Amino acid sequence: MMTPRERLIATLEHRPITGRCPHFELVFFLTMEAFGKLHPSQRSFGQWHQMTETERQLHRNDLADVFIMTAERFEHSAIFLHPNPGSEEETLRLIDIVRDKSGDKFFLMLHGDATYSIPGGDHMMDWCAWLYENLDDAKRQAGKMVDDQIARCERLKKHGGLDGFALCADYCFNTGPFLSPAMFGEVVTPYLARLIKAERDMGFYVIKHTDGNIMPILDQLAQCEPHALHSIDPQGGVDIAEVKHRIGDRVALVGNVNCGLLTTGTDEEVIESARYCLRHGMPGGGYVFSTSNCVFTGMRLDRYELILDVWRKEGNYPQ
Repeated sequence: MMTPRERLIATLEHRPITGRCPHFELVFFLTMEAFGKLHPSQRSFGQWHQMTETERQLHRNDLADVFIMTAERFEHSAIFLHPNPGSEEETLRLIDIVRDKSGDKFFLMLHGDATYSIPGGDHMMDWCAWLYENLDDAKRQAGKMVDDQIARCERLKKHGGLDGFALCADYCFNTGPFLSPAMFGEVVTPYLARLIKAERDMGFYVIKHTDGNIMPILDQLAQCEPHALHSIDPQGGVDIAEVKHRIGDRVALVGNVNCGLLTTGTDEEVIESARYCLRHGMPGGGYVFSTSNCVFTGMRLDRYELILDVWRKEGNYPQ
């Protein structure tokens, strides 16, 4: 029998599987409701430097346990590690502890993007002016960011234990990309392609995440050759059936269960959203069941469990 990790890897490689299609969430923030524990990324450790090594090790083990408990209870194939503190040393320690505790059962990944994303609102106008007035400098900086990330990937590869990366630079609003497709093609696509190629050449799997309406840049994203694309956002008007038709033979798809409906829709609407994703994502393989963003703070746990019930009953390939 294949492990959850093996089933996910087979799906990312477009190899056929039997039984249930893989599932994971980029982040599962409802750890307080599920286990009475804060999510690792929501904990504050401003006094880390004052903690004894015994206290630090207890903290490391607790973080690892929360990640593993989440994957076990909700049948996730992958764990997206969020080290806290986020130093490289602590990142390596967390990889080792989770791998030691869970073996090769789960696919382990980290954030691994280094491309331009939508700038924060407090400096968006200044950034846009800088980009258009200093395009050559912007490209040099884009290259430097990718170089630095590739060097980090090489260190992680040498350490071992990690399966891949989720590239979490957001490019799009619900109405469309922040940059025009032409400008995106100048300052993002070449650097994203180089980063993904380097990560793939090291043996890592690459899942590219961006919310919003990706349709005007869908072909550019596919040309960069990630193993998978997340989140196939229906709130941005992205239809998984269309994306599957256009690039599903080349890129695996992750997501599309409508997060907005999980918060404000009826149970019937939530069930239909989950069914629609399975119906159009699963044929031919290359689909990972997931929400269209993450299981965020404020989402009702019973709503998430509702879509899992649909997945368990209807998200199965023939044996």
